[in-house]
Amino acid sequence: MKKEEKTELTKKKILSAALQEFGSNGYRGASLNAICESGIPKGLLYHNFKNKDALYLSCVELCFQSLTKCLKEANIGNDLEKYMRVRMEFFEKNKMEARIFFDSVLQPPEVLSAKIAELKKEFDEFNRELYREILDSIQLWDRITYDDAMKYFIMLQDMFNHSFSSQNCQNVY
Repeated sequence: MKKEEKTELTKKKILSAALQEFGSNGYRGASLNAICESGIPKGLLYHNFKNKDALYLSCVELCFQSLTKCLKEANIGNDLEKYMRVRMEFFEKNKMEARIFFDSVLQPPEVLSAKIAELKKEFDEFNRELYREILDSIQLWDRITYDDAMKYFIMLQDMFNHSFSSQNCQNVY
């Protein structure tokens, strides 16, 4: 096995353990020692990830990428109902990713907020494109602007995130 392949396998093993730890305990409750207890030498962890923040950000990135990929593969078009169903199914099947997603979106560690926002860009752009497609397919009332409608969709998304995380992910927290 080549060195690059071995390094990649090591990173995947560390990320798998980290997803479990951050998904079970959140950013604030997670510890690198607990991750290392799953058979990962601490030196190897620090060789691949600078610190807890770097490892957490890698997990957050993985969660956003997985969810965005799932949504894209579902060929949602402008079907908001299908979009919500696919998201809910993703979170129900991926409990650890759900916890990390909602923690990073709703209660990001302050020092990591800007980096999380950067990691979330592709997901946000996917959502904005969906909202654009929906808005382009309907007639808005005269007193509602396109920008107002877009803000409303974003507000609904935030409400969905809060509602879903509090009602449906309680067993993860």
